[in-house]
Amino acid sequence: MEKILEIITKEIMVLLIAAMPLMELKGAIPIGVSMGLSPIHATILGILGSLIPVPFLLFFLKPIFIRLRRTKFFRSFVDKLVKSTLKKSKKIKKYSIIGLIIFVAIPLPGTGVWTGSLAAILFNIRFRHAFPAIALGNTIAGAIMFILSYIMVNI
Repeated sequence: MEKILEIITKEIMVLLIAAMPLMELKGAIPIGVSMGLSPIHATILGILGSLIPVPFLLFFLKPIFIRLRRTKFFRSFVDKLVKSTLKKSKKIKKYSIIGLIIFVAIPLPGTGVWTGSLAAILFNIRFRHAFPAIALGNTIAGAIMFILSYIMVNI
């Protein structure tokens, strides 16, 4: 029973880490592997965990940003975040859905599902196109992280 709880706790931790901004699956997969999960197990959990916030981001981020911009305290924060995202996501503007897939698929800081979701909103990519594109890009990023984690475990 104790062993099962330990495994479930590790799985939940990987899911939660993957759902966090900045960390996402780029951090969750190596952390999961370092906790003793197999690279494939950590990758699946990382991919699923990082997709958890995407529907919420795509539906609620724009109204939240509009509301936050009305306050003096958050206006500059929102403006900086939007400016930074637009600067990073020029390929999305040029290539739309394919650009969104590629942007999310690159497992580097500042790319991923959180920034990709914000970019999809800023470029008015509809949910029915944005979510599958983000999910595919996230799966590609997960595969890249799987390969890197697998190599590191087997060195």
